[in-house]
Amino acid sequence: MMMIPRMVKNKTPAPVQITAEQVLKEAREREDSRILRPPKQKITDSDELAEYRLRRRKEFEDKIRGAKTNSQVWVRYADWEESQKDHDRARSVWERALEDESYRNHTLWLKYAEFEMRNKSVNHARNVWDRAVKILPRVDQFWYKYIHMEEILGNIDGARKIFERWMDWSPDQQAWLCFIKFELRYNEIERSRSIYERFVLCHPKASSFIRYAKFEMKNSQVSLARIVYERAIEMLKDVEEEAEMIFVAFAEFEELCKEVERARFLYKYALDHIPKGRAEDLYKKFVAFEKQYGNKEGIDDAIVGRRKLQYEGEVRKNPLNYDSWFDYISLEETLGDKDRIREVYERAIANVPLAEEKRYWQRYIYLWIDYALFEEILAEDVERTRAVYRECLNLIPSLQILFCQDMVARCTV
Repeated sequence: MMMIPRMVKNKTPAPVQITAEQVLKEAREREDSRILRPPKQKITDSDELAEYRLRRRKEFEDKIRGAKTNSQVWVRYADWEESQKDHDRARSVWERALEDESYRNHTLWLKYAEFEMRNKSVNHARNVWDRAVKILPRVDQFWYKYIHMEEILGNIDGARKIFERWMDWSPDQQAWLCFIKFELRYNEIERSRSIYERFVLCHPKASSFIRYAKFEMKNSQVSLARIVYERAIEMLKDVEEEAEMIFVAFAEFEELCKEVERARFLYKYALDHIPKGRAEDLYKKFVAFEKQYGNKEGIDDAIVGRRKLQYEGEVRKNPLNYDSWFDYISLEETLGDKDRIREVYERAIANVPLAEEKRYWQRYIYLWIDYALFEEILAEDVERTRAVYRECLNLIPSLQILFCQDMVARCTV
């Protein structure tokens, strides 16, 4: 039997349009209105209060048995006991929460100590913090809060002892700096200096020594600040990651003290000992220094040094970029240091083309020719010239490559 579609007689739109979203929202509201909520209980006497507490404790205990490792359940349980003004029971809940493996839970320790502090149980709070820092000494937050509590209570000696216990664990730099600031708040300059001495031994970095030297400068101890920088140079001059920073800081210190020659010596010493790839900031500082204090010759030397650094970066990034090698060699030839020119030539010709095709070898062969011409004309060393040509011929994959005949003719001279 075929279904006959029902004909809609009135196709005009309804005066009030209802969207699907409105229909779902109304259905949800009607559903919520049918949910039965427990009635609010008004407690009128002590018996009802005791019954209510017993029932709530039983509910919490049942939840704990089902999820003993769930810290949120323990926190709610302890907070509820605190709301009932039963601090002994709340304390018992916190102690039970820290049993078994939960003693590693940072949150439980923090909330337990905050509970004791909130209720002004100072000795109990000290006990909690003391246990926390013994069990979890690498959690910095425990130390900070423990020290802060003692300082608020005016127990400065106690706070200092806690700092000393913390420093025995060799914490990070921020912890040491907090200890120093703590001593400076009470004008303990000598104590601060002693802490700085231990700080730079624990963290022998450029930033640590610079902070120490600035501390001495702030206290008008220029000679002691210079000694700090000298110790830093002695310890960090061979550490590539730290050397540039400490040299720049030391030179700026000498510049601030109007010791221009000392600063210039430091810049030049640093440029001779720090790898070119790590001395970019150092060159910038040196050029700016020479422009301010140097003569024309000093400025030219600084600019040449910066150009050397630029070429070093280019050939390090792409050793097969022979145009950069030509520019680098040209710069060295203007300076006239023959040993240095030979060194750059040797580094350049060590980068042999990867493919045996003429287009790759063309610029490379020019390097050899220029090297030989340098030895022949500028260095006037015939034996070296002959050796350069012979070594080049041994490297060339085919004598049919361009320039070979010219070199053979020169080699037989």
